[in-house]
Amino acid sequence: MPDAANDPGTAGLLFGAAGIYAAFLYYGSLMEDVFAFKSADGEQFQQAWFLQAIEALANVAVGLVGMLIQGPTSGLPKDLFAVSGLTQVAAKVCTTKALAVGLSFPVATLAKSAKMAPVMAGSLVLGGASYSLREYLQVLAIILGTVLVSMKGKSSSGSSTLFGVLYICGSLALDGLTGGVQSRLKAKQKEKGVVAKPYDFMFWTNLFMMLVAVVVSTGLGETFSGWAFVMAHPAILTKVLLFAACSAFGQSFIFYTISNYGPLKVAGITTTRKIFSVLLSIFLKGHKLSLLNWAGIAVGSIGIAGELLPKGKKTDKKS
Repeated sequence: MPDAANDPGTAGLLFGAAGIYAAFLYYGSLMEDVFAFKSADGEQFQQAWFLQAIEALANVAVGLVGMLIQGPTSGLPKDLFAVSGLTQVAAKVCTTKALAVGLSFPVATLAKSAKMAPVMAGSLVLGGASYSLREYLQVLAIILGTVLVSMKGKSSSGSSTLFGVLYICGSLALDGLTGGVQSRLKAKQKEKGVVAKPYDFMFWTNLFMMLVAVVVSTGLGETFSGWAFVMAHPAILTKVLLFAACSAFGQSFIFYTISNYGPLKVAGITTTRKIFSVLLSIFLKGHKLSLLNWAGIAVGSIGIAGELLPKGKKTDKKS
């Protein structure tokens, strides 16, 4: 867990950005490796709930240390943390399931970058905030880019790709629910006059994510089969443990950067990281792309980069 830079200057910002980039670029690569792994008899790792339980456990451990250092906050609305944990872990499982059934990492990453779409849709349906033309175009660019990258001249696993797309759509829908729950969480905190510190969020959210993942994983038999699989294949066990560690330390660097520089800086760092994750996967994992696919990467990246532009004030619709 990073503890450097009490002086929030350029060096500290570079420290935080480097930590986020290193942790999550490697995190994405490891996630792809875990679901691409094949044993000698052709068996693949499919236990997405088990993987999420391990990841959440690592985050709970780091979050607990950070929370104890900064001092825990009392009176937090734990019920909403529980709901947020449920929707977030389900969204992450849908993403990993998409990779498990064969959807490529670049497509999954671009598609997940469009999670603002269900949030916007929910706000519009409920009569909430209005959006600028640029924000609509940004979402459309990401969606169009994802569609173009998904197009392949030859595909031997069309049904798998279809299931992968459905899983990603489920993940996006759950992201929308998470956004709503987190808005209620902030409002509830305001009512109670409490403010959760960064590591409070990390600990409580991941604690409930872990509890949900353990229950579901055990109920589906993934806990025992997943444990047996990773113990039988030390190579994938190492990748799973590194994957969980990258998640925990990556989140810690995010909270460090938020605390010292605010969420806007973090948004810029994580936005560009998504683009580099896609490019890194393409070059390191041997994804073969046509000109049309590359056009999709370009269009999607422009849409993602749109998050870096200053946003105008949203106006609320009043009845």
